[in-house]
This record gives sequence, C-alpha cells and structure tokens, in this order.
Amino acid sequence: MDVPPDLVLVGYVAGAYGLKGWVRVRPYSNDADALLAAKTWWLDRPALRDVSVMQSKLHVDEVVAQLMGVADREAAEALKGTTVQVRRSHFPALDKDEFYWVDLIGLAVQNQRGESLGTVADLMDNGAHPILVVQAAGSGPDEKPRQLLIPFVDRFVQEVDQANRRVTVDWELDY
Repeated sequence: MDVPPDLVLVGYVAGAYGLKGWVRVRPYSNDADALLAAKTWWLDRPALRDVSVMQSKLHVDEVVAQLMGVADREAAEALKGTTVQVRRSHFPALDKDEFYWVDLIGLAVQNQRGESLGTVADLMDNGAHPILVVQAAGSGPDEKPRQLLIPFVDRFVQEVDQANRRVTVDWELDY
C-alpha cells in the first residue's frame, strides 16, 4: 500500500458513539474542517491503513463518523486511542493571512531587529486568541531552554513567511 507523503495528524479516536459502529474523534484543532472534508482517513491501528468515511458530522467538540468496516460498538471501541491522519490536499483552502497551526510549527522566530528568539514549538488557544509557544535557546551552556509565549495577533506578529520558514514579531529577547 502506498502511503501518501502529505499525511497530517489531525486527531484521535476517543471511543464509540452509539451502537452502530460510529466513532468519536477528538480533533487536535478547534476547527475540524479537515476531518469533515476528507472522505478517507488514515488510522494507525493495527498498522497504518486507509479507511473510507461513510458519514461524519460535528457533535459538541468532537467529530462523530461512520467508517467502512466498523459495524458495531465493539469494533468502534477497539479503535479507541487510534490516531487519525488526513491528506493535506483535503484541507480546506485558506484566505490570505490565515494559517494552519501545523504549518507554523518549526518556523524560526525573530524580532524586528533580526534577533533570533527560537522556533515555534506549539500553539495554544487561550480563548481570546492563539498563542505562539516559542522554544528559545538558553543564553549560557548550562542554562535550560526557555519558552516564550507570544500572542498570535497583529500587534505582535508582523509577518509569517512560510516560504522562508520565518515569523517576524514585535517582541524583545528580555520579555
């Protein structure tokens, strides 16, 4: 079986939904559009394999789906903990100045003076706006790396240059 090179981890099976084999999937993002748009999911249990999605819909903060070959609650429960990946090509198109979080992970972060602040290690949502979690190098050989938390808002994020894998921020080294 050929595994597509553009698979992105988008969630995991949290358990069964109902009695007819539907699964509950907890997305890693607040926006589950990629899960809902894809008609094929890649599950990692028992080995990485593709599964056709017969139906899917939002249910509270999860996606519930009926998958081909999962006929009853017992089969759905057996998938609990399985990770779900979808092809990047199935992600909905974004507007200008919108980004998928997965695309920001690993980008270098620098301030307006060109000083390196570290790399984007993660993003989190505090309810009001996303926050860049920047892993910064320690200043001395024995100093532990530190994290910077930078609000992902226009006031602080000046530019996201995905082509050059860089984020420019209005933030200082000593903040």
